[in-house]
Amino acid sequence: MNTTKPSAEEVAKALNLSGHLEGGFFRRTYQANDYAKLSTDKGERFILTSIFYMLTSQSPIGHFHLNKSDIVHYYHMGDPIRYTLIYPDGKLEQVIMGSDVTKGELLQLTVKGGIWKSSELLAGEHGYGLISEAVSPGFDYADMTLGTYELLKEKFPQHWELIERLIKQ
Repeated sequence: MNTTKPSAEEVAKALNLSGHLEGGFFRRTYQANDYAKLSTDKGERFILTSIFYMLTSQSPIGHFHLNKSDIVHYYHMGDPIRYTLIYPDGKLEQVIMGSDVTKGELLQLTVKGGIWKSSELLAGEHGYGLISEAVSPGFDYADMTLGTYELLKEKFPQHWELIERLIKQ
């Protein structure tokens, strides 16, 4: 039995991941091609899309962004990932996705559309954390807003110290 843990590079190569705009690495694994598309205010969307998403010690932050769609995140392997969520009313919540459910780590996390989120890899023995995301209506870059200093500082000044290090520069 092989107990050697794969490296971040080996996992990225095996899953054919590439760099993501918000940080980390990804690959779309599914889009609902066999179903009618949904009509949205920004055009037609697949009813569901799914991706692999991985943060690594070299790219440890998924920078703050806002999606219009609901997203269900599924933890797979590696080190835990902390999600920082800011709700439209300014409420801030942090949760950890990971495999240790006895310590409150989540295997699954749903983030409704309209909630700002960022993710960051926590220190561990692997140097990466791997999740999947299911997005409905399906993901389209036109439905995502990447957080900027100006926008988030104006919207959530009470959380600025935390937000500042989780924004793409």
